[in-house]
Amino acid sequence: MSKVITRFAPSPTGYLHIGGGRTALFNWLFARHHHGTFLLRIEDTDRARSTKDAVDALLDGVKWLGLDWDGEPIFQFARMNRHAEVAHDLVRQGKAYYCQCTPDDLEKMRAEQREKGQHVGYDRRCRDKGHTSGAVRIKAPDGAGDMLVSDIVQGDVQVPLSQLDDMILLRADGTPTYMLSVVVDDHDMDITHVIRGDDHLNNTFRQRMIYDAMGWNTPVFAHVPMIHGPDGGKLSKRHGAVGLEAYRDMGYLPEAMRNYLLRLGWGHGDTEIISTEEAINVFALEDIGRSPSRMDFAKLASVNAHYMRGLTDDGLMERLMPFLEQALGEKPDAAGRQRVKAGLHDLKERAETLIELAHAGLFYVRKRPLLPDDAADKVLDSSARQLLGDMHGVLSGLADFTSAGIEQVLKSFAAEKGLKLGKVAMPLRAALTGTTNSPSIFHVAEILGKNEVLGRLGDVTKIIS
Repeated sequence: MSKVITRFAPSPTGYLHIGGGRTALFNWLFARHHHGTFLLRIEDTDRARSTKDAVDALLDGVKWLGLDWDGEPIFQFARMNRHAEVAHDLVRQGKAYYCQCTPDDLEKMRAEQREKGQHVGYDRRCRDKGHTSGAVRIKAPDGAGDMLVSDIVQGDVQVPLSQLDDMILLRADGTPTYMLSVVVDDHDMDITHVIRGDDHLNNTFRQRMIYDAMGWNTPVFAHVPMIHGPDGGKLSKRHGAVGLEAYRDMGYLPEAMRNYLLRLGWGHGDTEIISTEEAINVFALEDIGRSPSRMDFAKLASVNAHYMRGLTDDGLMERLMPFLEQALGEKPDAAGRQRVKAGLHDLKERAETLIELAHAGLFYVRKRPLLPDDAADKVLDSSARQLLGDMHGVLSGLADFTSAGIEQVLKSFAAEKGLKLGKVAMPLRAALTGTTNSPSIFHVAEILGKNEVLGRLGDVTKIIS
């Protein structure tokens, strides 16, 4: 195999679609597996949509996913003159021609074809008129045969030549069409493999006409099935977020998203967790399935939880801090950050995203007095506050302020009161965390430290500490 060169060629829409992210990943993995080149081309010919913000959002999405491209991004609009040059070259070769049909002419033609039950397509009326200006149309191949495209994923696919019409390459205003621009760019960039969604499969036959007319070698094609929603319908916002930036903002890790997208339509045995390094080693286009994949948001969350738990405490804290700051509304102080870090072992077992983790550990960084949530407020009735006042006295005299020491003294306290330990632990949890759901409250108390625990109990019981 010659040196592999792949490309990801999205149009700027203001975000990177999750399906586009998977396409970019497959191109990147294939190039890296073969020690080849992965290029990024921005198809920005729609000037109204291709704003700087839209382009930046797209680039940010690719960067967040961790896909480093080679060289600088290529912008298709900047190559318009080159695209037009190829169209005019085809005219000179007699393989394309100028068409002066107006939109009204074309609409009337199509209406007549529909009325007669004929195939709707350009009827080549300008092909032999010898016009010297107008839109440029390619001469589709004549004959009764088929055009064959061999696709690594889809297999051999054929289309009757009769379905290929003389499509426009260059509009009357001189602007190139998508079909022309894509082919010229892929040729000039020496793309060896075009890996893209199977919604482009029909385009491939029309693009083949340009390759053949110019005498250019065609790249190897691999058309990847689409991603569907959990219900089997086209993935849309009604199923959940479709842009990768939304998953970033929801607290998913890029390495988890890479792993999940990799397994969405690509298989390597029954292995669900595949590191990026391993994926590069084993990735093959032949392992992509032909059927559409379905998003499974529960599985994505589970994969993300796995990668969160695999991070070091320092690494996890670095990822967590923006979400913790956002949840708190300000930057946590050093003491609060240290408490969260000390509590990570327990907290990350209860969270699947960084947002969930931030909210689970929020009580460690909140400033006194804590405002209890509704459930905790119900627990903190007058009898509970009185019990907490007695607990304050017991804990203030405790020298061994460790999880084991706190649990032991409160077991004795509960026994003296004729209560089960849970009847003591629940109001303590409500007072120390402002919630009714947390890791072991004895471990939490140890991490908070004696002064903070007594202070929070004092806030609830009005005991000055």
